Amino acid sequence: MSLSLTIKWGGQEYTITSLSEEDTVLDLKQSLKGLTGVLPERQKLLGLKMKGRPADDDVKLGALKLKPNTKIMMMGTREESLEDVLGPPPDNDDVINDFDIEEEVVEVENREENLLKISRRVKEYKVEVLNPPREGKKLLVLDVDYTLFDHRSCAETGVELMRPYLHEFLTSAYEDYDIVIWSATNMKWIEAKMKELGVSTNANYKITFMLDSAAMITVHTPRRGLIDIRPFMKAHLNRDKDKELLKLTQYLKEIAKLDDFLDLNHKHWERYLSKKQGQ
Repeated sequence: MSLSLTIKWGGQEYTITSLSEEDTVLDLKQSLKGLTGVLPERQKLLGLKMKGRPADDDVKLGALKLKPNTKIMMMGTREESLEDVLGPPPDNDDVINDFDIEEEVVEVENREENLLKISRRVKEYKVEVLNPPREGKKLLVLDVDYTLFDHRSCAETGVELMRPYLHEFLTSAYEDYDIVIWSATNMKWIEAKMKELGVSTNANYKITFMLDSAAMITVHTPRRGLIDIRPFMKAHLNRDKDKELLKLTQYLKEIAKLDDFLDLNHKHWERYLSKKQGQ
């Protein structure tokens, strides 16, 4: 029986229809080599599991019980591109920092069309609670891409693109906040990323729930177009010097003492932290 598989890698999708259930994981990797140039030994296919473990190369695809049109995320770098990995990725002018568009957000947040979108999402979206909210804890919502994980750079493993001090940050935050993970992608990719980074299985903190693109609405502004965020990029250059999460840990610890955040302007969080530390 023939299979139809879609592989997501490097921001693109590759469809493979030439394999059958009798072909192996290695056959799949060889096909991907022809499409992407990534050697089989450098490929990591997220989501291909056999008895709870990553499937070995000799496992037949039929044994994996893949659903029709299954999408698989691949991580890996072309042999000839390894040197380029150490350099910065191309800049993305379409990505906007949320903190830079505060005034425009205020203008659009009460527009009727956006309120209708939000109302529809609230009615239709089903939240899967992973761990019950704790009484008295505030809620911390974190974006995956560019905040916890640099998803534009290439690497052999997701851990290489993990933001420094991520687990220390989440461990400290969990003392005062219930943690929610969100990303404007499919839930399958969010779950794969969180497992790859060790977030969903860490014993020192728990994730309350996760939200994917189905819970989001798009917001269009005349000047900016679609709004997105850009906190953490160029992981290979910044891995050894990025300390943003350490500073955010201190900020979250400070504001956790407050009854509410109505008078806070998170745009000036560093100024707030500096003032508190100077007292």
